Amino acid sequence: MHAELPDTPLDIVGDIHGEHAALCALLAVLGYDDAGRHPGGRRLVFVGDLCDRGPDSPAVVAHVRALVQSGRAQALLGNHELNLLRGQRKQGSDWFWNENAARDARFAPYAVLANAAERAEVLSFFGTLPLTLSRPDLRVVHAAWDSPSVACLARLQDAGGVAELFERLDDETDVALLTQGWRAAARAEKAPWRHRLGDPGAPVPMLRAVAHCDQARQLLNPLRVLTSGLERPAPAPFFHNGQWRFTERLPWWDGYFEDTPVVVGHHWRHVWPLDRVRLGRTSPDLFGDAPAQAWLGARGNVFCVDFSVGGRWLERRSGLVPGTHTRLAALRWPERTLVFDDGQMLETTGFADAPATAPLAG
Repeated sequence: MHAELPDTPLDIVGDIHGEHAALCALLAVLGYDDAGRHPGGRRLVFVGDLCDRGPDSPAVVAHVRALVQSGRAQALLGNHELNLLRGQRKQGSDWFWNENAARDARFAPYAVLANAAERAEVLSFFGTLPLTLSRPDLRVVHAAWDSPSVACLARLQDAGGVAELFERLDDETDVALLTQGWRAAARAEKAPWRHRLGDPGAPVPMLRAVAHCDQARQLLNPLRVLTSGLERPAPAPFFHNGQWRFTERLPWWDGYFEDTPVVVGHHWRHVWPLDRVRLGRTSPDLFGDAPAQAWLGARGNVFCVDFSVGGRWLERRSGLVPGTHTRLAALRWPERTLVFDDGQMLETTGFADAPATAPLAG
């Protein structure tokens, strides 16, 4: 579940989401040849979410798998890969299941896997991916570096496959919520709204027991924390990805006071102000007014390298040139330079500028 980063300069690539043309363009800008070799001895690191939504997830997965298996790259498990390992049918994943094109018609056209043997090969690769990568000067994780969750998984590392462990941890949380009466309270809250939770026009109120259960399921499963982040009850319900939600992601980096810098993906950052709703992101923007190139957090040592390429399918659908609002990015380490698939380069700012002490407990 954990692997060590090599002692070489790194290029840490954000979420790709099936955008193979963007991946090829970015690798060329970074100076890699077709086999993943770099004249400067650099190594590639992929933060996860290789697949779903984009036009060619099979090609992205095959490309990254070849680089990893050649020893020229490392890749992390993202929440989208984890969903497939768990057998989940999520939006944009029919490239893998190839069973319900109507469900994913908005993402068409997209390449699909041809048969069960190809699906088994992809799952086998995903099953080898670690959840965390580190070395003394750097940590990389898909969504959130939470040291208690990392320590918990280290204790559970011999507990079988990641999908099986995920379900076991979820089951343990559900038992606790049932025993404490929260499951019954959540069912009672949902009952009047059960058939309207998928209706964006419904006047759904804040369901606090539902929020408590959702937060517990997130925070008590370290696999969820590392691959999709930390959550808290939302101040008000919001409609996202086809359903009303009662918890929101939180900017966990504001509470990260450890010395080691962290690089993540997952959180849909943007190069300049954009219409998040138009890109399908109705959840709160965790970055506020922070510039695209700014380091984040309590100590200025967390960087998100996901620049919303997962929304590029919507640019095509809207008749926009792909890349108008979205980018595929890589962070060069230790240089801390941000490189985009269109060739733009930005020097990051604010690294380790923030105060170095945690707030006193109140």
